Amino acid sequence: MKKLLLFFFLASFSIQAQYKIKGELNPSKNYNWIILYKIEGARQVFIKSGNLKKTSKVINGKKTEVSQFEFDLPANAKVGTYRVSYKTEGNGFADFLFNKENIDFTFHPEKAEETIRFKKSKENQLYQEYINTVSKQQYKTDSLQIAYIKKPDVKTANLYKTQLTKIAGLQKKYLAKSKGLMVQNFIKATNRYNSPVIAKNGQEYLKSINDHFFDTIDFNNTALYNSAFLVDRITDYVFYMNYSNDAKQQTALYKKAVKTVLSKATNQTFKRDITEFLITQFVNSRNIDFADYIMKTYYITLPANLQNKEFVSSFNEKTVVSVGRTAPEITWSANGKNYQLSTLNDAQNYVLVFWSTGCSHCLREIPVLYSYTQNAKKTKVIAFSLENNDKQWKKHIQKYPKWHNVIGLKKWENPIARTYQIFSTPTYMILDKDKKIIAKPNTLDEVRKIVEYLEK
Repeated sequence: MKKLLLFFFLASFSIQAQYKIKGELNPSKNYNWIILYKIEGARQVFIKSGNLKKTSKVINGKKTEVSQFEFDLPANAKVGTYRVSYKTEGNGFADFLFNKENIDFTFHPEKAEETIRFKKSKENQLYQEYINTVSKQQYKTDSLQIAYIKKPDVKTANLYKTQLTKIAGLQKKYLAKSKGLMVQNFIKATNRYNSPVIAKNGQEYLKSINDHFFDTIDFNNTALYNSAFLVDRITDYVFYMNYSNDAKQQTALYKKAVKTVLSKATNQTFKRDITEFLITQFVNSRNIDFADYIMKTYYITLPANLQNKEFVSSFNEKTVVSVGRTAPEITWSANGKNYQLSTLNDAQNYVLVFWSTGCSHCLREIPVLYSYTQNAKKTKVIAFSLENNDKQWKKHIQKYPKWHNVIGLKKWENPIARTYQIFSTPTYMILDKDKKIIAKPNTLDEVRKIVEYLEK
């Protein structure tokens, strides 16, 4: 009997020790699945996945379809920042703090960050209250600063000082309310720098914010490290706080910003993760030259055991045919003569087109491309045809005698096609005389416009 009672006690304790994570997407939208991750450094660690359950609710007197989900976390689940994700691209996620408590929240799936509301969770409710309260006072402070820059006067300057006192009071209040809670780490770090003396002009104002951007942020804080907080602040600093319309000045600002960020990341693993994150961001924005700079200056100088060979390999594969790169080598023979792309010198620019005789789009576009390039004086076409055999190709190239016609057997498995990451035909690239990729037009009309410009 005692054993039976002990069993029921342990079973009951086990059930109670689980934590419930409940969420609701309102309105439902066309989402069917949900994944729970834990944020660790600049990475997402998979925890669980599930399906969204669609149901109808009456909200504000109106019948609304919502999607609900629920996850159980065990008693030994790690505290930290978690994320629910419900689509593969874009901002299809919502983050929350977990510190050994049940959580219940709702949000609009198209604008989760702005609409997330916590029905249950002391940590998250307090942080949301803090953000809402302080942001209103910060807005008033910024407004006074802008007003003073436009029209300096003593009254505005005094009101500014009053606002600083209010914000300092609120900060003290919420630090006290969050004592012993994980959220205090974020309240400390969210506290924005305000100059004790109102700035006289816009340059002085922006410089003070830039110089003190990371004053309240501890890069070695475990709670901040294992959240999206640091990555978000780094993104703001590098890409928004350091901006210029002048390309040369922009590069200089990027270099300074990246150096500042990576100097603060003393944890070597986090430094690696942040470096990978920054490289990826610059690749996605097609700034390959600066991605290369970060890779050479910061990534390959990390200790060898920290460098991720898969990341380096993926970077090289993704950027090998990016605009700004030198086109990978292509060799071929024609009329008893051997050719190399790298040593071609019969034009100032080249149109490299990947096509196929079995592609209906190609059979429409290739003749049109030939019609406006056959008499070009500065531009030459290299037509690389992906084929299983050369039978049809030999017939077709008779129509294009002024081109460099190249055949690539094994079609999609052709090594050149794989190097150039060709997944559809026709695919166009524009090269300069040094075979540097200067454009990757998506349509034939774009090709025509570029060729017309280059021929001027």
